[in-house]
Amino acid sequence: MRKFVSSLVMACALAAMAFVLAGCGASGDAKDQGSSAEIKKVTLGTLATEDILPMWVAEDQKLFADAGVECDIEVFQSATELIAAVNAGDVDMAMTDPMVTASLYAAGTDVQISWITLGTEASQGRFGIMTADKKIKSLKDLAGVPVGVGSNTILEYVMDTLMEDAGVADSDIKTEELQKLPVRYESMASGQVKAAALPASLLALGEANGFTVVADDTEGKNISQSVMIVNSKFASDEAGQKAVDAMKEAWNKAVEKINAKPSDFRELLVEKASLPAPIAKTYEVSTYPTCQLPEQEMVDNVLTWMKKKDYLADGITYDAKTGTFSGR
Repeated sequence: MRKFVSSLVMACALAAMAFVLAGCGASGDAKDQGSSAEIKKVTLGTLATEDILPMWVAEDQKLFADAGVECDIEVFQSATELIAAVNAGDVDMAMTDPMVTASLYAAGTDVQISWITLGTEASQGRFGIMTADKKIKSLKDLAGVPVGVGSNTILEYVMDTLMEDAGVADSDIKTEELQKLPVRYESMASGQVKAAALPASLLALGEANGFTVVADDTEGKNISQSVMIVNSKFASDEAGQKAVDAMKEAWNKAVEKINAKPSDFRELLVEKASLPAPIAKTYEVSTYPTCQLPEQEMVDNVLTWMKKKDYLADGITYDAKTGTFSGR
């Protein structure tokens, strides 16, 4: 009897120990699963533009892995395709501009600005108006003359601002709708339009071909910025916010490397942004800002312009403390 009781006690003890160990094992597995789910994978959408260079550097030098985040960078061929991907939720983050961000929010897609990718000062990034017509010497010469541009874009905003600052009346600012940048450049180069609003790479290409930059936004007040945006739903939980924070860490480390010697990253930029051969060896690589939100006035000016052009409803506002929009 004593032997039976002793055996029973031992059996119970072993069963209890097995239960505890099993519980510990389950707890450990859950913890491991929780750990792997602590940070979300990020799909980042962008156009092939210099504004996103720090993310390409982060990818190339494994800075995403160092920050503990997995990121897939998807390059889209047009802004229309990128916007569609954001709307569909196919990308979690995207490099774009305040105009697109406000328009996305107004249309019902909950997005918010995470940081400025280029343009904390006027010298960062370049947008301007170019002509192949030697008779055009100033912006005033373009009063009443259609300029090639895409509507409701950062380039149209820059064009309008530069023209107004030069004293050209609103009624004398005329446009020719040319959404595709290569078509816009060729239309200017061939004289189909007298001038075109273009980004830095095409301005540099035009200068290499003897065309004239009538004005750009690299001097005086800062008027243009590109931004990184995030789907608000993606960033709404702890795992998503950790992913965004990790992306910021990778961005800042890449920026530190680029700003130390920008020319070291020209080859990568040429490859990723498909810069044309005539400027591949001479293109000036920009410095970049560390992560920070756009100031209230910068975005307010954009929203005011959009409302004036009937691109946006009056109620939409921006909060510089959070990078969020409200009022739709």
